[in-house]
Amino acid sequence: MLTMQGKNAVIFGVANKRSIAWAIAQRLSEAGARLAITYQNERLKAEAHDLIGSLGNAEAFQCDVSSDAEIDQLFAQLQNKDGFGRLDALVHSVAFAPAPEMHGDFLNTSREGFRIAHDVSVYSLIGVTRAAAPLMTNGGSVITLTYFGAEKVVPGYNVMGVAKAALEASTRYLAWDLGKDNIRVNAISAGPISTLAARGVGNLSTMLKHHADRAPLRRNVEAREVGNVTLFLCSPLASAITGEVLHVDCGYNIMAF
Repeated sequence: MLTMQGKNAVIFGVANKRSIAWAIAQRLSEAGARLAITYQNERLKAEAHDLIGSLGNAEAFQCDVSSDAEIDQLFAQLQNKDGFGRLDALVHSVAFAPAPEMHGDFLNTSREGFRIAHDVSVYSLIGVTRAAAPLMTNGGSVITLTYFGAEKVVPGYNVMGVAKAALEASTRYLAWDLGKDNIRVNAISAGPISTLAARGVGNLSTMLKHHADRAPLRRNVEAREVGNVTLFLCSPLASAITGEVLHVDCGYNIMAF
């Protein structure tokens, strides 16, 4: 059985109890990891503290990943906190594009919408990884979340698909930069899951049915299964895996027709 006893991890992107990041947090917590889990702003503070407090071995911290100052402040807090001076894993499950950019034609993507999608969904990985790396003194694992829309056209996914493609490329470049420090950087390409964020992408129910019909396993992936793969990537069993995009989608990505 995989364990993270004595390990520390920071998780970005827990929005609510149905988010993929929450399933990951639960799985790492079950494995014994001590967790720092972030929430975006003061408005989400009370809900975040109630949710995160239920884990027992997790603490909540405010951090808006679009702000370098808040990222730096978070990691300064962790570095000075008892037991958190060393970091073993980082999970980046953050993505955002303005709602108008997720409807209509990709051709009509605005310049500002394109910028926001890439700043929040892509640059944030670089920013938090840069801040975390000095704390990974014994090596570590960085995991981000992507989607098949980075590789193939998913109607309605629009600018987020382009941002996810940039995220996957960033994963590879970070893996090269940090490999010398024994820090591994990987992405999990999860199949569609009924989360609050996913509901903003076209007709989710049709997408879920299509995936279940076409995937070799004839079903949709569950959030806990993404948590299991995250735990694997944090473990010594994945010590030679870096710069990869692992599909956790019941095999949907292998199908052509």
